[in-house]
Amino acid sequence: MKTSPAAFAPLRPRRHALIHVVLLAVALVMIYPLLWMISSSLKPQNEIFSNLSLWPSVFKWENYQVGWRGVGVSFGRFFTNSLIIALVVSVGNVLSCSMAAYAFARLRFPLKRLWFSLMLISIMLPFHVLIVPQYSLFRTFGWLNTFLPLTVPSFLATESFFVFLLVQFMRGLPRDLDQAAMLDGAGPFRIYWDIILPLTKPALVTTAIFSFIWSWNDFLSPLIYLNSVENYTVALGLRLFLDSTNASTWGPMFAMATLALVPIFVFFLLFQRLIVEGIATTGIK
Repeated sequence: MKTSPAAFAPLRPRRHALIHVVLLAVALVMIYPLLWMISSSLKPQNEIFSNLSLWPSVFKWENYQVGWRGVGVSFGRFFTNSLIIALVVSVGNVLSCSMAAYAFARLRFPLKRLWFSLMLISIMLPFHVLIVPQYSLFRTFGWLNTFLPLTVPSFLATESFFVFLLVQFMRGLPRDLDQAAMLDGAGPFRIYWDIILPLTKPALVTTAIFSFIWSWNDFLSPLIYLNSVENYTVALGLRLFLDSTNASTWGPMFAMATLALVPIFVFFLLFQRLIVEGIATTGIK
């Protein structure tokens, strides 16, 4: 005796509802640390670790004022430093990585496959392996305690991941565009600048946003190359609120950590559609 598919119809809404409940529960568990940090930024010092409730008994907005004044240096200075570094790194990665990707995707030159393979291998190279030689090089140049070690490498296409992402996107563009432009007298750079670059907008936006987020959240590189507090980034500025003598100001630190997430959320919300489109059309899945 065969069971009619209509007999299972009443079960489908229940199954879908159960799936949504499970996903909602998992989402709440994943987002709880963020909610706890925002809640702790409004709690008094003695309630942050003793009161696990997300609703503060007293809303202490002074944490944001104290945190913004900083420890000797205004936290606005740290935001400015991080913003400058993140924007310069984003521009550098977009320009240099797109040029390198254009060469690998559209041009012909000797040992092209070998150089592309070496570039892919460099993706698996840990960053910590390069710290010592890079530090010695930048010290020789006299770049320590400046933004140059954090920004100049981005103009040399050092982020192999973004090069690979852009190569995958450019390979999907019709080569008839290049041939038509060459017939009209356009050279390789003109084709790159006027044809390929505008068509790779989703991938370029993805590169820019990820570069901004990674640079904004970077802690190790500024810790190595920046010495003076005036040049600190947001990540290093948050560390100033911690004290080994147990005199840490947790409330202002959580307040500034909450504000540090605002630029990232704004960039992601503004360019979310282009980010998804850029990842979906580059083969990065």
